Amino acid sequence: MITALIFAGGAGQRVSLSSRPKQFLELYGKPIIIYTLEHFELHDDIDDIVIVSLESHISELHSILQKYGITKVSKIVPGGNTGHDSIFYGLIAMKENVKEDDIVLIHDGVRPLITEELISSNIEAVKKYRAAITVEPARESIVHSKDGINISDIPNRRDVFVAKAPQSFYYGQILEAYEKAYKDNIKTVDSAQLCNLYNIPMHIVKSTKNNIKISDSADFYMFRALYEARENQQIFGV
Repeated sequence: MITALIFAGGAGQRVSLSSRPKQFLELYGKPIIIYTLEHFELHDDIDDIVIVSLESHISELHSILQKYGITKVSKIVPGGNTGHDSIFYGLIAMKENVKEDDIVLIHDGVRPLITEELISSNIEAVKKYRAAITVEPARESIVHSKDGINISDIPNRRDVFVAKAPQSFYYGQILEAYEKAYKDNIKTVDSAQLCNLYNIPMHIVKSTKNNIKISDSADFYMFRALYEARENQQIFGV
């Protein structure tokens, strides 16, 4: 069984387009979260979808799923105070339906330009390597600073990648890591950082182009431009 765990728990303080959480912002009348979910809904290898959502918007999300015919969602789970907590709650909620050797793809609800190809690549990488992290090469030099003032290191850009999503694992492995982090009182920015902390080997999956995360208004306008370009290419072949 292969499950997509979709994190849609952010309140979107950086998006100033409206007071609504960013995952519910609409492009051409359709919420961003639906653009994201449709890729998993239509993928033949995805059996189930679990969403972690802001508790105050769960009822609205149920209505939206019904409106757009998203049928693979088995659970909507209230999120926590942090992204780390929310993913952990989602993994716990999956316990009764999945086995340790089932695959879970953890993805951002506000990363709507994912592709069928990238989903498939993550699944195949987990089967072969056990843990797979979607990345893209760093396009500019990355500097490291220990104090936020002085540069302590500049790694070779050829060796540096940006972690994105999906981040994909065997269920038992990633649940165990989050349970250990809970006992150790550790919280991380994403599952890749958590795996690195606990020395879990990870394999690189090269991201498809334009796999952006919508965190602010500039990202939203970028999404609109990229979506329109993709639609024009499909319609006109340009």
